[in-house]
Amino acid sequence: MSDRLAVLPQYILPKQAMTALAGKAASARGGAMTTAAIRWFVKKYGVNMAEAANPDIASYPTFNEFFTRALKPGARPLAQADLICPVDGAISRFGDMDHNKILQAKGHHYLAVQLVGGDEALATQFDHGSFATLYLAPKDYHRIHMPCDGRLTRMIHVPGALFSVNPPTARGIPGLFARNERVVCVFETARGPFVLVLVGATIVGSVATVWHGVVTPPRSREVREWRYDDRAITLKQGEEMGRFQLGSTVVMLFPRGDLVFNPKWAPDRAIRLGETMANDAPAG
Repeated sequence: MSDRLAVLPQYILPKQAMTALAGKAASARGGAMTTAAIRWFVKKYGVNMAEAANPDIASYPTFNEFFTRALKPGARPLAQADLICPVDGAISRFGDMDHNKILQAKGHHYLAVQLVGGDEALATQFDHGSFATLYLAPKDYHRIHMPCDGRLTRMIHVPGALFSVNPPTARGIPGLFARNERVVCVFETARGPFVLVLVGATIVGSVATVWHGVVTPPRSREVREWRYDDRAITLKQGEEMGRFQLGSTVVMLFPRGDLVFNPKWAPDRAIRLGETMANDAPAG
């Protein structure tokens, strides 16, 4: 997949300048200026470049290429689990859904049908199911991987706002993840349907998947959908499925069943790609 994600780091310039220069700044080959910006970012946010496939800061021609950097082989071993964690980041919330409601933060719920863009038939497949919401901070590795084997059936781009998705905002804005722009990816798996939603955030200029490339931009006021019934797009557990810029959030929905989450998981806990997320309960 080509690295065409373009966004200006909101941590370097005022918001007005970011909005005006978003694509050009982060994708520009600025030489020493680009290197200086990356060095500042690494120091400011404590980015661990030792685990990057390419740890040489000066070798990244653009900020985007640094931000979507790959990890070195073996940096994230995969646990022997039915579902592995798909990202580096922190846990926002996870657990059982209250019928069709997803817990966003204490006192805040939103509906599955809102998250998936209004498709009632899709949403009802997850009634009384399970969910996990994971937050990626600026310092984190920003590629998203598959928690299990899956065959892609649909992708839905849902237009929306671009609020920040950091923990304080998630606690303060009702229905945040169902209001922000998002890309809904629908898979069939051995345990039934599974949805992985890539939620945009403030000045997130692009969301991309490995099968489509850049999904947004362009931005639209209408819901857009792609179907893959006639294409055999299958991804294995641990394979990259997409990426986005700066901090953002992944929301996953699983159908009703005996899913047991990692007992070490708790809200705000740091997580790493490849660790155990959940297992199916033993039969009987």
